Amino acid sequence: MSSVTSPRPLAPATAPAGRPALDWRLRFGALSLVWGFSFLLIKVGTDGYAPFQVTLGRLVFGTAVLAAAMAVKRERLPRGARTWGHLTVAAFLLNALPFSLFAYSELTIPSTLAGICNATSPLWGMALSLVALSEDRPTRVRVAGLGVGFLGVLTVLGAWQGFSGLDAGGTAMALAASLSYPVGWIYVRRTLAGTGNSHLSMTGAQLFLATVQLAFVTPLFTTLPTRFPLVPLLAIAALGALGTGIAVLIQYGLVAEVGPTTAQMVTYFIPVIATAAGVAVLGESLAWSTPVGAVIVLAGAALTQARPRRTT
Repeated sequence: MSSVTSPRPLAPATAPAGRPALDWRLRFGALSLVWGFSFLLIKVGTDGYAPFQVTLGRLVFGTAVLAAAMAVKRERLPRGARTWGHLTVAAFLLNALPFSLFAYSELTIPSTLAGICNATSPLWGMALSLVALSEDRPTRVRVAGLGVGFLGVLTVLGAWQGFSGLDAGGTAMALAASLSYPVGWIYVRRTLAGTGNSHLSMTGAQLFLATVQLAFVTPLFTTLPTRFPLVPLLAIAALGALGTGIAVLIQYGLVAEVGPTTAQMVTYFIPVIATAAGVAVLGESLAWSTPVGAVIVLAGAALTQARPRRTT
């Protein structure tokens, strides 16, 4: 799951200057682990700090990593009021809003459920693209995947039991967070495609703007902590530096080396790792419907990404 702008596609398999130190499979696994553990880190962070404070800290550390990367590569920030205006909206939809919603949702729902809700993002994206992107024509397989995916959501939530035992507000916030990503992607695709700026430059600016947004909002809804618990603080730092900053840099390398189709497969590993981490580390309970529903969700999401075969 990417929460960054993609103003122009990276060319897959173009020979990079210098062979990467690690094989792409190892970096793929590392990215899956980092993003999978992000939901556990959010949970730990909210044990000591308010959700908006968790999100603000996450963005500060993530922005610092990208700023350092831009300095090393001598990248400049984008120019033009129009670009910065669109980036402000993208920062809200792809960072400030979903990060905050996930943080608030994990006050009342397990990190395992939040991770699985995140996996519905491709389903929302498919549904929205049918309306918002006229060039993205549906196929029967992709429409079927949409139905299968949402059947999986109902299985995870235990619809046959009347959704008993679930916090409706927290679950709705997690699902709304996953919906915010494709809304942001569609907005970026329509407004920021072809700007000529690099991915690193655009994402650095985007995270900076999201940080500014949270810097204004957080004091309005929270008070300064009277104490600073170390473990939650370390979790927030890891969430930002690893899960938001370094993860983005790893993702760029993967897209450039193996292409976007292979790189985006990381989406299907995130809920598996999030569930395993929540159960093993936090001791969260797991009903049979959660893993079964998650498998159905992932199967539906995979079908929604299927492309029609080209006829020769």
